[in-house]
Amino acid sequence: MNSGSKTDIPDGARIVVAGAEARGRMDAFLAAELSDLSRSRLKALIGAGAVTADGATIKDPSRAVKPGATYCVILPAPVPATPVGQDIALDILFEDDHLIVINKPAGLVVHPAPGNPDRTLVNALIHHCGTSLTGIGGVARPGIVHRLDKDTSGVMVVAKTAEAHASLVTQFASRTIERAYGALVWGTPSPAAGRIEGNIGRSPRNRKKMAVLRNGGRPAATRYKVVAAVGSKACRIECRLETGRTHQIRVHLAHIGHPVIGDPLYGGRRKIAGFDADHQALHAFRLGFRHPAGGELLRFEADFSIYFIALQKFLEDL
Repeated sequence: MNSGSKTDIPDGARIVVAGAEARGRMDAFLAAELSDLSRSRLKALIGAGAVTADGATIKDPSRAVKPGATYCVILPAPVPATPVGQDIALDILFEDDHLIVINKPAGLVVHPAPGNPDRTLVNALIHHCGTSLTGIGGVARPGIVHRLDKDTSGVMVVAKTAEAHASLVTQFASRTIERAYGALVWGTPSPAAGRIEGNIGRSPRNRKKMAVLRNGGRPAATRYKVVAAVGSKACRIECRLETGRTHQIRVHLAHIGHPVIGDPLYGGRRKIAGFDADHQALHAFRLGFRHPAGGELLRFEADFSIYFIALQKFLEDL
């Protein structure tokens, strides 16, 4: 165990770790002492000459810790994020100094990408959060720890600090996050509750799609239960994710023969006469996790969208 002490300099630019007794690599020692900085971030800082030992600059992350030495980590101000902030309305469910929880509408892309260079959730968050984004990996950007597809609506949590980002990433990786989705699907699954398991990877037939694969892919599991029949041709189900693969719920439900209604990619060619079902009826209605700073259990819910409710009412008469 390390017995160094951490001192935060008032201007926030330097962190001093004094009185080190442990041996081993310097980057590993500093990562253990400074839990809000990842080891990769510390390696980058060391390589940039931002770490000193007793006043001497150190650039070798594998250098052995010297007992009794005082290490100083100089944290440069976060550089502006590459995406620019844009004034886009957000439905905010909760916000504090550590994170922000929003109800994402269908049609909003989470992160800039080819075809959607701006007008994304990231652009909106950069504008809304401003200086409260303290820097993740040295960049003043929101920490996206999970995503919803463009046309999937519902609850998302985004980190505002490196510490919150690391905590949420760990919670998602350890599968302690509660994620519940509502979906309208064709037909009624049998049994009425169950678990869909199947590796998901890029479809060999259509590279724009994901698919359940016999060989390759990544393990994926989705639990579902039928909530209610919706007319004679559809039902509403609740899904809970055990893993978080790309398009997981949509792929798994299509795989068992009950695709999400309105899904242009996995729903087949089925149209609904009299209703413009232009995107999948899938909504992340609940998200639960532990607060990165206080540790208390938080749970947020978002009402189903007007589109989802209107489609359900229309289907009830079919």
